[in-house]
Amino acid sequence: MTAPPDGVTGRITGLVKTLRSHGLRIGPGETVDAAAALEALGLADRERVREGLAAALLHRESQRAVFDPVFDLYFPAGVGAPVRGDGDRDALRERLVAALAADDQALLAQLAGEAVDGFGGYGSPGQGGDGWSSYQTLSRLRPETLLARVLAALRAGPAEQGADRAAFTERLLADEVRRRIEGFRARVGTEARRRVAERRGTEEIARRAVAPSADRVDFLLAGRGQLDELRRAVHPLARKLATRLAARRRRAAHGSIDLRRTLRGSLSTGGVPMRPVLRRRRPARPELVLLCDVSGSVAGFANFTMLLVQALHDQFGKVRVFAFVNRVDEVTDLLAHGGTDPAGLGARILDEATVTGWHSSSDYGTSLGEFAERYVDAVGPRSTVFVLGDARTNMSAPNLPALRHIADRARRVYWLNPEGRGQWSSGDSAAYAYSELVEMHECRNAQQLSRLIARLLPV
Repeated sequence: MTAPPDGVTGRITGLVKTLRSHGLRIGPGETVDAAAALEALGLADRERVREGLAAALLHRESQRAVFDPVFDLYFPAGVGAPVRGDGDRDALRERLVAALAADDQALLAQLAGEAVDGFGGYGSPGQGGDGWSSYQTLSRLRPETLLARVLAALRAGPAEQGADRAAFTERLLADEVRRRIEGFRARVGTEARRRVAERRGTEEIARRAVAPSADRVDFLLAGRGQLDELRRAVHPLARKLATRLAARRRRAAHGSIDLRRTLRGSLSTGGVPMRPVLRRRRPARPELVLLCDVSGSVAGFANFTMLLVQALHDQFGKVRVFAFVNRVDEVTDLLAHGGTDPAGLGARILDEATVTGWHSSSDYGTSLGEFAERYVDAVGPRSTVFVLGDARTNMSAPNLPALRHIADRARRVYWLNPEGRGQWSSGDSAAYAYSELVEMHECRNAQQLSRLIARLLPV
């Protein structure tokens, strides 16, 4: 691997700067460690450089999803256009079948470059509008349709295998081929970003074209894989938040200065209050009530928050959770006894709880009214209520009196809205109307949620 044209030091600092912009916490110490690792490893083996820098800069395995594509831009496998093929799509597909069957990584990298160069270009060269698209490349090449042909090339087992064993081997082989095809698709994406970065600038493309980490993805835009990653992060995040809550509780327990006892104690020091005496607060664990919209795209946000609060339940005297779409039902037991399958929480709620009536669209007015009528006893002077939802009423009445009644009974009420503030009260949103009665906070991703939970949860 040759050194980048603007110097290795510039590439390291650029890499660190971009990773920070994607939310990774990297300090000067880690940056110095990365430089030392690179000096020790040299530049001869690019994959060793990748692993060395990852070990020096990253704190969690999940951060590799951001690190790897950024590394590929700052330490590319090559520069400029690859050696051109003959431009024949069918011939390239034939070579791709052979490379996938042999799992030839070097040839797969070469074919990815040829594919982007031959089928991914768009715009008018020389006028600033040219570029390369991995989507366009993959749409034209369609590597996912090669599964059967690669399997046929690999299928060479002994004929005397039993039927069950042969079927099992076939499934494993198919999964392996799918993994190789997905790896090739990723190579095409890497190659397209590299080509665009050479023309438009590495820093810009690294900032815009690399997907953010799961905790910075909007709940309303998160895919299934990102939501799965967030669910895996629930318990580590809960441990951090529990530590913060415990520290806040210790500080809050000190209370304010007891002036009478402080002056009395100062008699031993000639009237100088050297040792202030504090009023000790009586420890009383607060109660928590969650009221969660589990409809549509908001469900991912609600499910993650419910799992996080359930993981923190030891910090509170009582936690009760209610779910709704256009009917309200308590799901505390479903949450408490379903921890072994967090991925299926949403399906369990929809299957086992009564959260819908005659239609499947969210209705905040009806749901708030039913909660205020049937479950308002769950809310008391020690209760903090969190409402989770986008406040979109589907043109139904918002039922502000019901929310006011809940707020009057509770210690505090907070509304966490996964939509950006700029979308509040657009269309069928009643966000600003509700925010006049209770505190409403924008909560678009897991990073914002963890900050809000740490700040707003009662002690």
